[in-house]
Amino acid sequence: MKNQNAGKSIRMLLMNEGTLSRRFRNFNITLFAIAFVVIMVSMLLVFNSINRRISFDFARSYGVSTANALSAHIDKEIGFLAKAARSESVIEWLTDEDNPDKKAQAYKEMAEILRELYSGNLYIGIEKSRREYMITEDYTLEDIVPFAHLAPDYPGDAWYFHTIESENDYWLNVDVDRVLDRKRVWLNYKIVKDGVPIGVLCNGLEFPHVAKELFALSDDLRARGFIINENGLVLIDSVLLSDEHFMHDPMEIHADEAIDDRVLLAAIQSHLDRIDGFYDGTAAPVLVHPLSRQYRYATITPIMHTKWSVVTMYDPSLLLGMSRFLPAFAVVLLLLVAVIMATNAFSYRLIFMPLELLVRSLSALKENHDVKIYGLERDDEFGSLSTTISDLFNKANHDAMTGVYNRRFLETTIQQNMDFLSRSNGLLSIVMVDVDFFKLYNDHYGHQEGDNCLKAVAKAMAGSVGRTSDFVARYGGEEFIAVLPNTDETGAVMIANNILENVRELKIPHDKSTVAGHVTVSVGVSTGKVSFPQNWKEYIKRADDALYRSKQNGRNRFTYFRFLE
Repeated sequence: MKNQNAGKSIRMLLMNEGTLSRRFRNFNITLFAIAFVVIMVSMLLVFNSINRRISFDFARSYGVSTANALSAHIDKEIGFLAKAARSESVIEWLTDEDNPDKKAQAYKEMAEILRELYSGNLYIGIEKSRREYMITEDYTLEDIVPFAHLAPDYPGDAWYFHTIESENDYWLNVDVDRVLDRKRVWLNYKIVKDGVPIGVLCNGLEFPHVAKELFALSDDLRARGFIINENGLVLIDSVLLSDEHFMHDPMEIHADEAIDDRVLLAAIQSHLDRIDGFYDGTAAPVLVHPLSRQYRYATITPIMHTKWSVVTMYDPSLLLGMSRFLPAFAVVLLLLVAVIMATNAFSYRLIFMPLELLVRSLSALKENHDVKIYGLERDDEFGSLSTTISDLFNKANHDAMTGVYNRRFLETTIQQNMDFLSRSNGLLSIVMVDVDFFKLYNDHYGHQEGDNCLKAVAKAMAGSVGRTSDFVARYGGEEFIAVLPNTDETGAVMIANNILENVRELKIPHDKSTVAGHVTVSVGVSTGKVSFPQNWKEYIKRADDALYRSKQNGRNRFTYFRFLE
């Protein structure tokens, strides 16, 4: 029955025109209906617009993205190789190759870098001995032995001697890995000491992975891509990616052997003639109109930080097909952004701004326990939520009988205060209060009157502290504590006197007290500078010691102890 009533209440709340949920739903339904009609009409109009510029833009964009993809691969791997090449441990080993300790330290360094590299092996050539080493992920230190001697007249070692002789820090080439029998894009980084080359680090990117990722659009043969070096040699041809001979043999193909369009070849040659060092960010792609009927558009795009370029040829149907959707996509995107912005603006004012204010007030409540929770005066869902949170907060942090804060709140808040005060060695004062002969009072007048007595004392204590940062909490039984941040001895003593006088003025009869005919309290006060290692329990212990001294000296008084730092 209760569940049925709850469900009915929820349904009635949702049907209420004034609720947030219904207003938000109605607004979005209306807004998206209008947006849908506008989008459909716009798409019908835009699909009739096809132009050559869009085709060129797509061609340029694809060429640049292809070049940037390889450039990103290279930059990342070159960064790791540079880290190894500049390592003192690696340099020391290359200058003292047969030293086992230096070799072990260099291996440790390179093994860590190897885990970051894309591929799982690293080649090292040493200039002094012309020995070649290899490290793989599963190698141990004992496996690091020379496996070849580098010879200037051997084509397979050209990678090493080209890098040593290069004016740049690194040199790139495509060749077959003689050990693993796989074609790779090789990154060769020069190791230098005191301006003199002492060796080369070499790492290879997997050729099939790089090639297929770069020329994913070429799968349907409506586009064909090449990567050529500064000499016009074809390093990668998207049409030959499935050719085992091309993928595994160190064959060389020149651009004029792979491309039969003289206009494009002339553009490529003109582009190659302008190469002067590695490309930087100023090198722009070249757009070409080939004579070929199959490929009507082509781009030549430099690959940054290399002397390589990407040549891509496009079937016009591919570009024109794409261009039909680009304007429509732009319009749809703009409309969608407009819808989202409008929805967000409305949602923010209706939901998220009040929620933010509520969250801010709750955050401020952690620092200042007198902060008012936002939304208590609202008559919508936020009002209900704020009221519930306020009730839960009060139940969780206030003593149910006396109304002052409970011990849980005390322990949490005093720790926050100490964390804040420890940054500036601020002062913290603790006032501990105990009702004199409360057990006798309880036994004589009964528990109900005992509870009333504690409520009155708690109210008197709360009225004795004035600042919003100060607070009173019930510590347990008839004991209460006042926490006074940034309060010195004078201020703490004044609060203690206020508490004594305010309790005396209650004039609550206490026939069993040997101190006075009415209820009195004993007070212990302690003040100290807060520093990081201190614990809040130490401050309470010091105030408790002072309270004990007050009881020893006759009660109905306060005793001040400075905190022992």
